[in-house]
Amino acid sequence: MIAHVLERAMRADIGPVAVAVCDAAVAQAVEQAGGHPVMTDPDLPSGSDRVWQALERVDPAGKHDTVVNLQGDLPGVMPDILRTVLLPLHDARTDIATLVAPVQDAPEAAAESVVKVACAFHEGADTARALYFSRVAIPWGQGPLWHHVGIYAYRRAALRQFVSNPESPLERRERLEQLRALEAGMHIGCARIAQAPFGVDTPADLERARMAATMDGARA
Repeated sequence: MIAHVLERAMRADIGPVAVAVCDAAVAQAVEQAGGHPVMTDPDLPSGSDRVWQALERVDPAGKHDTVVNLQGDLPGVMPDILRTVLLPLHDARTDIATLVAPVQDAPEAAAESVVKVACAFHEGADTARALYFSRVAIPWGQGPLWHHVGIYAYRRAALRQFVSNPESPLERRERLEQLRALEAGMHIGCARIAQAPFGVDTPADLERARMAATMDGARA
């Protein structure tokens, strides 16, 4: 699955791709897939901390001022999505950019594994500011609900600030680390896409991914 996501990231062609790992076997698999693994401390508290440590190790001189955090559990990600996530950073006020897609139905809205975002897009706009993230359906009332897609683009200084802050109360309560950024007063911008890429969050998702891979192999 990581090799599949790596290939999609490389096809996006937005910059060099590195894979932050903390296990030698995973590093070997990344190398066999033609990727560049970067070993990180296995005891780091979050994925964002791992991205920061990998960035510092692969680019200590600070050549790159933007980094995209793409997790290896999104086998459905397409290369164009990784270009879209950069759009909110065109606004100088934005510290962190991410993606949202329309919630399709009531089960998706109710699922705790699907993170929802309180944001509103003005007419004709493709980006909006995130006001809150939750595992429950927000906001209340008539109108679209937005499914958060866990891909981030950080300004380097913003990522440094984020990982230097302690875990926040709402982050702890919702189990969503992006709330740490909001509680610290950081600006998170959202770009919208038509449909959330398929991700693996549950055992059922994993089985679905295996079946999709089997079907793709049969078609090939």
